[in-house]
Amino acid sequence: MVKFSKELEAQLIPEWKDAFVNYWQLKKHVKKIKLSRKSKQPQQVDRDFGLSIFDPIRSMVKKVAGKFQKSASSTDIMQKKSTRDMEDGEEEEEEEEEEEEVEHEVCENELVQLFSEEDEVNVFFEQLNEELNKVNWFYKSREDEFLERGDALNKQLQILLDLKQILADRRQKNSQSFRGASGGASPRSSWPSSARTSSFSEAPTELLETPTETSETDDVIAALERNGVSFVGATARSKTKSNGKPKMTMRIDIPATTPTRMITAVMSMLWEDLVNNPRKDGPADFINRKKIQYAEKMIRGAFVELYKGLGLLKTYSSLNMMAFTKILKKFDKVAKRQASTSYLKEVKKSHFISSDKVVRLMDEVESIFTKHFANNERKKAMKFLKPQHNKESHMTTFFVGLFTGSFVTLFSIYAILAHIAGIFNPSTDMGYMETVYPVFSVFTLLSLHLFMYGCNLFLWKGTRINHNFIFEFSSSTALKYRDAFLMCTTIMTAVVGAMILHLLLRANGFSPSQVDAIPGVLLLISFAVLVCPIDIFYRSTRFCFIRIMRNIVFSPFYKVLMVDFFMADQLTSQIPLLRHMESTACYFLAGSFKTHQFETCKSGRLYRELAYVISFLPYYWRAMQCARRWFDDCDTIHLANMGKYMSAMVAAGARITYTRQPDHLWFGVVLVTSVIATMYQLYWDFVRDWGFLNPKSRNPWLRDELVLKRKSIYYISIALNVVLRVAWVETVTGFRPGAVESRLLEFFLASLEVIRRGHWNFYRLENEHLNNVGNFRAVKVVPLPFREMESD
Repeated sequence: MVKFSKELEAQLIPEWKDAFVNYWQLKKHVKKIKLSRKSKQPQQVDRDFGLSIFDPIRSMVKKVAGKFQKSASSTDIMQKKSTRDMEDGEEEEEEEEEEEEVEHEVCENELVQLFSEEDEVNVFFEQLNEELNKVNWFYKSREDEFLERGDALNKQLQILLDLKQILADRRQKNSQSFRGASGGASPRSSWPSSARTSSFSEAPTELLETPTETSETDDVIAALERNGVSFVGATARSKTKSNGKPKMTMRIDIPATTPTRMITAVMSMLWEDLVNNPRKDGPADFINRKKIQYAEKMIRGAFVELYKGLGLLKTYSSLNMMAFTKILKKFDKVAKRQASTSYLKEVKKSHFISSDKVVRLMDEVESIFTKHFANNERKKAMKFLKPQHNKESHMTTFFVGLFTGSFVTLFSIYAILAHIAGIFNPSTDMGYMETVYPVFSVFTLLSLHLFMYGCNLFLWKGTRINHNFIFEFSSSTALKYRDAFLMCTTIMTAVVGAMILHLLLRANGFSPSQVDAIPGVLLLISFAVLVCPIDIFYRSTRFCFIRIMRNIVFSPFYKVLMVDFFMADQLTSQIPLLRHMESTACYFLAGSFKTHQFETCKSGRLYRELAYVISFLPYYWRAMQCARRWFDDCDTIHLANMGKYMSAMVAAGARITYTRQPDHLWFGVVLVTSVIATMYQLYWDFVRDWGFLNPKSRNPWLRDELVLKRKSIYYISIALNVVLRVAWVETVTGFRPGAVESRLLEFFLASLEVIRRGHWNFYRLENEHLNNVGNFRAVKVVPLPFREMESD
């Protein structure tokens, strides 16, 4: 039987944890009452019989009679117990837990004796009243927020329906004009520029109508204006109030989340800044089908998030009611009183229980969504409003174990075969290290990163960090930690199997040009699986990865989300992987796998220049994301963050140059630039990304709120991050190992950076989660397309 305290901790909404009933604090008060009662109970002495020689006989008779009476009533007791097992099971377990705690708290008994039982009872009910007021206040504030959001969505939906009616009327009239025209030219629409929307949204595109289309459109727009709504670009009919309502100007505000919208917004801004003469050619020049479709998508997403928030608020109400019931029953049992009945009546009269506005609004959202977004199909609507969570299959765990065992076995076989063949012997031909090592290093580093991400997912789940909400992932398709482990073990099993096959074919005298094509074939198969459109091998995750990579590559033109810059940060730790991909591409495209002449891909001018580009790209992408975020948010902190990546670019370029020109001048440049970049990065890691090094925190030099219970883990993590950040020192130490050892050392340092990044990921998301908790953010706020503006 699961104790209620653990059940409450597992089911409460992490972002609203501080707003829930502090059940654990109330339990401590009940325990103090229990201890105060124990300290005041007198020693009971059996004085039923006087002191006489018959006392032992009478005592024995009393015990025997008690046993007979107990056996006679055992049947009734079992029947009563069967009806109360479910209720008392949790309480008995909690009592056992409390008794164990009492044994370890000797000083607490002495403190409790200073207070009377009545004092402890008064303190308990004062705390209970405070918790009840806190729950009521939070519920009321969130209820008002969702009701206000619901009203705004209803207005947005009504405007959307009216605009869709305009488009439908236009299409119908156009089709009638096409059928009625004989040999005439088709009506032509012009698309001039329109009024400026905002600095960060796509400008609305104007659409002129023919005179025959204007009448009914005017009727719809007039109906909107009678409700006090007009649109930017629409011909103003009246500047006075109609029906006593103030005139409000409305515009379609679409966020510039794609390159097309971004370019359109910038061009509109420049046009109006230069010409300052927006055109207003007709009553329906604000209408655009694509914008209406996108507005519909935004409103649909807003309804989904509203329904999710209402469901969370409903869960919040039921869990708090259950907590009040449990703690009052525990109080009655300990204090030997019957206070739960009267107090629960007051709780049930409270706003968070008596109010039915949330339930009614949920029903209203369901009906609206079913009617307007699901073609009156309730089942289809509920797939959006209540997506089903995929149950974790034991088959995934089985295959993780299977592929892990296969990988360990195959790797042992590969190590034996490589030792026999003398692959890593310095006197052996370096062709193997030049051909096979880069490709297999790509897969190994990728698998290690997946493994670290799987560890992150496991820890985030265990600490109740809502990573799906932070990354805006769908809970039904998001990757779970078992899936991440399955992917990395599968990749490594396939890679080690290919390495063994390569060694065996090479030992059996096959042509090197044929054998060395195996790594290229493995790359082609991996790319085919990545872009495969069939719903196999985690298609939603693969396509999400491709979409995120597209957003990163075109960073200035896409709105930067949390998952975008989080993935870009991962790429800054995978520069060795990108360098290996560069050498592999050069190796196969230049035909070196046939000729085994590696000078082209080692000392060629183009290859040397591309080395700088590859080393700069991840930092450049991340810097462009910072620039875009500054453009969107106008927060100078993003410019400071961009400076961090620019300093990293300079340091990376200096280190590459130093490896080719190891003189004293470049040694000094590398030392200065790397020290500055490292200090910059460490400051940003600890202060900005992790939220540490706060001298006024109640946790010395950490932050006020911590997810992990042991503070020592955080101090160890800080020291570990410092050590791994200065791994670049190896490049300036003058240590010159052999060709094989240098390759292995390079792989080892790259692996350390991947491990550092996985270690960094946990604390980065922990800090983001605590920010959400501090602001009670449990639901995404979707921007609405129709924005009100003051009318002239």
